[in-house]
Amino acid sequence: MRKRIIPAARSDAEPLDNWLNLDALAEVEITSEDVAYPIEAALLPGQASGWRAAGAGTQTIRLLFAEPQALRRIWLHFAESGMQRTQEYVLRWSPDGGRTFHDVVRQQWNFSPEGATSELEDHRVELPAVTVLELTIHPDIGASAAVASLAAWRLA
Repeated sequence: MRKRIIPAARSDAEPLDNWLNLDALAEVEITSEDVAYPIEAALLPGQASGWRAAGAGTQTIRLLFAEPQALRRIWLHFAESGMQRTQEYVLRWSPDGGRTFHDVVRQQWNFSPEGATSELEDHRVELPAVTVLELTIHPDIGASAAVASLAAWRLA
């Protein structure tokens, strides 16, 4: 019998796709950022640290596209290994420069240091002409002093 050892698939690995070059296509607005964890670390491939807010509470990350973008995939990676909390995020898009918004998803996730330390979301969408994409993160709906973070955000 012939056999071959193959590496196990990592569930938290970034999937391969033709991701948009956000550095060239979008301007980003954020409510805050920790200087050691800038937003570029979550939006640009090859960065390891991800983004983290400067303080506790609800945070918003907004991508403003110079030209409308057709989106078919929105991939998000959140990680939390230090505390137990229930996070909620809301993802919305605008076709008209932010005058009106439409919800893509509103979702909650329970982080637990003993098990669930990573949340991966792979949203398949059909958004024809996105001018603004907005991610609002409520790091703990239980009202603790949790700080919002985002390991990676990719668009295709």
